Amino acid sequence: MNNDYLQEQRLQHLIGYAERQIQHCQFAGIAWSIEHQGEIASRGVSGHADHARAKPLTDDTLFRLYSMTKPVVSVCCLQLVESGLLRLDDPVNRWIPGFDTQKVLSASGSLKDVERPVTIEDLLTHRSGLSYDFLPDCPVAERYRQSGLASDGQRSLEELVALLAEHPLAFQPGERWYYSYSTDVLAHVLECVLDRPLAQCLDDYLFAPLAMHETGFQVSDEKHARVADMFGQRELGEVDSGDRASNILQTMDVQESYPLSSTGSFSRGGIGLFSTIADYRHFTGVLIHGCTPDGRTVLSEPMLDMLWANRLTMAQMPICIGKKAFAGYGWGLTGRVMSDLSQSCNLSSVGEGGWAGAASTYFWVDRRRQLSGIVMAQYLGSAVPLGSDMQAITYGALCKR
Repeated sequence: MNNDYLQEQRLQHLIGYAERQIQHCQFAGIAWSIEHQGEIASRGVSGHADHARAKPLTDDTLFRLYSMTKPVVSVCCLQLVESGLLRLDDPVNRWIPGFDTQKVLSASGSLKDVERPVTIEDLLTHRSGLSYDFLPDCPVAERYRQSGLASDGQRSLEELVALLAEHPLAFQPGERWYYSYSTDVLAHVLECVLDRPLAQCLDDYLFAPLAMHETGFQVSDEKHARVADMFGQRELGEVDSGDRASNILQTMDVQESYPLSSTGSFSRGGIGLFSTIADYRHFTGVLIHGCTPDGRTVLSEPMLDMLWANRLTMAQMPICIGKKAFAGYGWGLTGRVMSDLSQSCNLSSVGEGGWAGAASTYFWVDRRRQLSGIVMAQYLGSAVPLGSDMQAITYGALCKR
């Protein structure tokens, strides 16, 4: 164990920062939890969970995770790799025949043959050549928008993946890191391998062992009132102009793209989960030490070393989503990984990593320092980098004994 400690006075800046964001109407509510060396160092909630801003945010508020669903699905995939049911170099068309005939849309608008099949590793590392609806200046993304891929939550996961297979790829597999529907395709592969719905795959392999009883794609009727309302400036799938200077607390109804249901079958690999901060802490613990809260192994030590290794080439770094570059970051098998601290624009540490969600949810994990953090709000298209700011404040509180 290292000699780092979090200085209490500096850690208090988290509270002040969150309260200022609420006072300035950047967010309706913010919750966070910081863990260091196995102990909670800071935990708090500020603001409200509803559009009327009459219902206080609480420790048991349920949040839409959006892309913080992705690392969960990726870890489940790695469990299958450990058990011999999958290999990283397996071609995706082994399970999804539509990927046999995909083409690549060139800059000139012509279609080219793929140079090699898309693999499981390509899906895990977002180098599959797939795209996302909201990405600017991408002809494939435009086709996705025309097909309403992001906006239609009534499609099954299988139907979504079948539609993706009908569209061309934006790039050759392995050519570059490009944020995409890769994890949705990966999720359907899990369904095919295990011959059960994605929700059951995650329950069996992760949520039940980790006692994540509040996490899932559906929310029971009696828990609906605990789900935080959504605010924002951009619909899921809408191109992000990136020119907003601040947030406006506009109410949003995301029921069509991210349904709240107790009996529906909605599931995705890239979005879709509801969870609490306490539940998600159980998951981030796996990324640090590979175990359940009671010590049962979820991922082996060799797999942890492997998933935290940057797999991108220098030419593929830093990762970028549209116009936003994540300076210094590469990508492992479950999320971003800080690989070049000399390029970082945010307080971090070599090996730190994690991911975020479109509605201002965010987490990071630092295995070497045994430090992790989770930040939750519900704001789509935020101009305020809430999660990375609170990460910076936390690292700014780290001192040596």
